[in-house]
Amino acid sequence: MGMKNTSDYIEEYIKAILEQVSVAELKRSELASRFEVVPSQINYVIKTRFTASRGYIVESKRGGGGYIRIGRVTFSDKHELIYDLLQNMGEELSWVVYSDILQLLFDEGLMTEREGNLVLAMGTDEVLGQDAGPIRAQMLRQVLRRLDRKEK
Repeated sequence: MGMKNTSDYIEEYIKAILEQVSVAELKRSELASRFEVVPSQINYVIKTRFTASRGYIVESKRGGGGYIRIGRVTFSDKHELIYDLLQNMGEELSWVVYSDILQLLFDEGLMTEREGNLVLAMGTDEVLGQDAGPIRAQMLRQVLRRLDRKEK
């Protein structure tokens, strides 16, 4: 296992807060001070690790009274999650969004770790070539439809 960096610790801290409250309201400057980093480091963590494809909603207001609100998206059932992913998925998927969605499916108990790793391996740029983005989106749509049938 690799060494953790500051971004990992910031992410863990925010996730620990989110386990206790449904929506966390954080001050960028307070987080930066706590972890002895510049505020842009906090922005980086929020932008890269608390994305919609990972199941988060982020609202941010800059300035003196600024804040960052982060909430975990919750669904009433697995069908609703799958439907939402299908409706909001674009015609192409980057590797990052693809892997984030697979992680979300695993976290929500819709996919085993083995299944997720197999689908992840098939969606790499090396396997899919220069048209990887659209192919990844098509692959994931099929996986989601199959998972939805399994849920009913």
